[in-house]
This record gives sequence, C-alpha cells and structure tokens, in this order.
Amino acid sequence: MFVRRILLALCVVLVSGCAKSSLTDPNANLGNFQLGFAVVVADNMKKVPISRDASVEEWEASLQKALDARFKRYTNGTKLYNIGVAVDGYALAPPGIPIVAAPKSILVVSATIFDDASQQMLNPGQKGKQITIFERRSGKTFIGSGLTQTKQQQLDELSFVAALRIEEWLQQNPEWFGLPPRRKGVEALPR
Repeated sequence: MFVRRILLALCVVLVSGCAKSSLTDPNANLGNFQLGFAVVVADNMKKVPISRDASVEEWEASLQKALDARFKRYTNGTKLYNIGVAVDGYALAPPGIPIVAAPKSILVVSATIFDDASQQMLNPGQKGKQITIFERRSGKTFIGSGLTQTKQQQLDELSFVAALRIEEWLQQNPEWFGLPPRRKGVEALPR
C-alpha cells in the first residue's frame, strides 16, 4: 500500500512537470505588443540564508536571456513596450538529503511595463507587480534540485518560469495592448 502511494505521488509530480509553456508554443494574444527592450536589475536582491550563492551578474544575465527569448517572439505588434524586472530575493536549493530534506528553489521579482512612446508606466501606483516563482516539479526536482541540477540550471529554470509568469500577467491586462478589458471571472486569455 505504501509503495503504491509513493508511485502514484511520483507519477503526479512527473506529469505536472510536463505542463510547460514552451517557446515553440504559439504566442499569447497580447494585441499590439512588441518588445522595445527589457531591463533586469538585481543589485538590491536578498538571498535566503540556506541557498547557493548567485551574483548580481548571474541573475541579470539569466533573466535577460529568458525575457528576450520569450518576448522577442512578438514581432507582429504595432507598438513598443519596455519591461523592467527587479530581482527582490532568491533561494537556490543546495544539496540536501533526498526526499526528506530536499529544499526547493524560489525567486521573487517585481515587474513593470512601460509604453515606449509615452514613457508611461502602465501599472501606475505600484512599485512593480511582485511575482513569486517556484521551480517546476519534475523528475529532476522531485528529490531536490540542489542534488540534480547545477546552480546555472537552477538560475535558468527560475528565469524561464519568471518570464512565463510575466507573460501571464500581461495577458491579464489586455487593455494595455489595445484589446478589450477582460470580463470579470475570466482567468486568462486564450493563446
């Protein structure tokens, strides 16, 4: 009975890890959006004490690469928008005891979006939209990403998911991109 439960839990983790929005999937509907530029800053980030070390330069490079990969695909837009991302904090899972003490990696960022022509922030009154990103569950992270992934792999995974979450946030605000506002109760726009 115990073994069946473990196997079932493992299957659920593996299947949920497969649900990923790949860069080869069709673009989300972001109306007239086209990326002008994305800027990443990490000089004020905080590290959780039990974490691998990562430098400002490593975070900025990894996030910049992920943002460019996700948003430079939008080439049909008629208006330029700029994205700013600040790394607020992170924890990169160190090696631990498999399954028993398998810490997870996490990243917290604040994102802002600007209309390039007017230089107006589209999410006014906010310091930035704070987004918390957890590593995706997969066979590689089940026993702990600190054991199965290098620091760079953890950085790149969290950066990939951060860019995806920022894209989802933009989808939740279609009026910024010349689309009708979302109806109440509608979670996300179709891809």
